[in-house]
Amino acid sequence: MAAVSPIMNTPEQSVERVPRLQITRTLIFSIVFVVAGLLMLMLSARQIDGSAASTLTFGQGISPLAVPTVAYATAIGLVYVASGALGLIPISRFAPWKAAALLVSGVLIIPTVLILASAGKETNLITMLASSFRAATPIVIGALAGIWCERAGVVNIGIEGMMLTGACFGFLAFSYTADAVPGQGGLYLGVMAAVISGGVMALLHAWLCITFKTDQIISGTVINILAAGLTSFLRLELLVNSDAARETLRPAYILFEEVPLLGDIMRWLADLPILGDVLFQGKPIFLMMFVLIVVTHVMLYYTRWGLRTRAVGENPHAADTLGINVNRNRYINVIIGGLIAGLAGAWFSLETTGTFSESMTSGTGFIALAAMIFGKWTPFGAAAGGVLFGFASALDTRFQILEVPIPSQFVQMTPYLVTIIVLAGLVGRATAPKAVGTPYEKE
Repeated sequence: MAAVSPIMNTPEQSVERVPRLQITRTLIFSIVFVVAGLLMLMLSARQIDGSAASTLTFGQGISPLAVPTVAYATAIGLVYVASGALGLIPISRFAPWKAAALLVSGVLIIPTVLILASAGKETNLITMLASSFRAATPIVIGALAGIWCERAGVVNIGIEGMMLTGACFGFLAFSYTADAVPGQGGLYLGVMAAVISGGVMALLHAWLCITFKTDQIISGTVINILAAGLTSFLRLELLVNSDAARETLRPAYILFEEVPLLGDIMRWLADLPILGDVLFQGKPIFLMMFVLIVVTHVMLYYTRWGLRTRAVGENPHAADTLGINVNRNRYINVIIGGLIAGLAGAWFSLETTGTFSESMTSGTGFIALAAMIFGKWTPFGAAAGGVLFGFASALDTRFQILEVPIPSQFVQMTPYLVTIIVLAGLVGRATAPKAVGTPYEKE
């Protein structure tokens, strides 16, 4: 009798299988960091003078920091190659280490861009940080508007249109009340008009997609198209010949300087090193952004209304059986989101430029939605995403100051490229509320 091969008697489950290489987000970003690290290692010494240093300044009272540019680029290149190589190892138990390494590499992009761009020159990090926060203001506020809507189960891609409407009606109200109201009262009337107009557009959106159960994507698109046409018409008919000056809202510490105790506190806060420059010298809508972040967080997670809103967004049928009026809850949350989006619109025309131009929001509403997804539908997460996009926007001005030999058109593309990268899954899988986008029909 022939001998039986021992291989034939080996159980199938005892055979070790080589894991297959799968195309995942971790793999893609690992390859990107490996390539970026190798390029930095190969090109930094050739393109940058070995004796060049990037001088980082931090404002008055703090000594500047000189960073050897080539040495820094070499160190970061090694970090990128190492983190990317770790991400390429197909062993599941290394997953937490992979995620941490790629996260650190992603965070290092911000200082690395500034240090490489300022080789042989000076750049003020505090000014850059302040510019990033300022540029993030409409993005963060728009993201909060999206959270109020989508946490209740209503998709709102019409934030762009609500912001544009707020910018237009806010400046329109200011133009026709500037002479009649003393001081900056006309500007604050304009802010109120912007907030209300954003709420009216949100009411239209809620009416279409909650009452008539219109597809929520189509309804938001209608809002954007309507806002573009309406604001263009109003600008041509009512604003082209307007004599309104390019006046903007004053910083908050100047606004309260004549109030006995509050004025002294605000002035003291504005004079603080770093925090004063970055935060407390800001204008009212900028400071309102931080208030809205905290209020939204508290309302969503520490109040009965927030609990009901999250229940409506996750399982409206279960919420209905508990006595919650699903459609009323959605109406109120969408309108609140519209009011917030109108405030973001006022930032463009009344706090920043002092004028109104067609399509001046320039897609900020869509970037705000990306920041909301980046933050996984949480207020503080959305704020972090907004600051990231704000930094990308602030790079344009900083690169012009540093005379970086990169065409300005490419730098202006940065916020939109960051949007694509984020939506591609840089922060991992983001799960929306389960009932978002689904009209509710009472059984």
